[in-house]
Amino acid sequence: MSENDRHLREIALRRDELLKGHFLHVVRDEVRLPSGRTATREFVLHPGAVMIVAQLDDGRIVMERQYRHPMGEVMLELPAGKLDAGEGSLACARRELREETGYEASEWAFAGQLAPTIAYSNERIDIWFARGLRPGERQLDEGEFLDVLSLSPDELLACCRDGRIQDAKTLVGALWLQNVLSGHWTLAWSDGVESGIAG
Repeated sequence: MSENDRHLREIALRRDELLKGHFLHVVRDEVRLPSGRTATREFVLHPGAVMIVAQLDDGRIVMERQYRHPMGEVMLELPAGKLDAGEGSLACARRELREETGYEASEWAFAGQLAPTIAYSNERIDIWFARGLRPGERQLDEGEFLDVLSLSPDELLACCRDGRIQDAKTLVGALWLQNVLSGHWTLAWSDGVESGIAG
């Protein structure tokens, strides 16, 4: 943290574990505020995740539809998934794309990172772009059900505009895609091995 931000920083004093479930790990920290007083902060610890903007040779983007229980509805999303213990970001992106969609990519580019819920989780999602896609067999996890489809970039943006896409990570992915396609933002493409981005 920059010295210029010292007047905003909170110092963690103590942590209590509130919930350690199969998926969620919730803690309560006692913190010292910049004023010297104390307060509590409850939030979800997260191992990190990846999201993949995978583009087919015809320019269409690989998407998924799956039921999200907390929302009570089927959501339209870009492929994504949680990092396994000790797993690198690109390795996770390759695995999730293959398992959920069946596609493997010959080229990868790291775009950036997003923090979708900064008020109550430390989750960070790495944004990967993939191209040179080859279809294959999906390997869904037990209890995982989803449809795979593809949308043109214009269709994807229309879904963001009219509310058919509400998922925050997918909205950010669409922002990245729009700027990459317009030439405003650039990506460094690689096979993911020789460039040192493999993980």
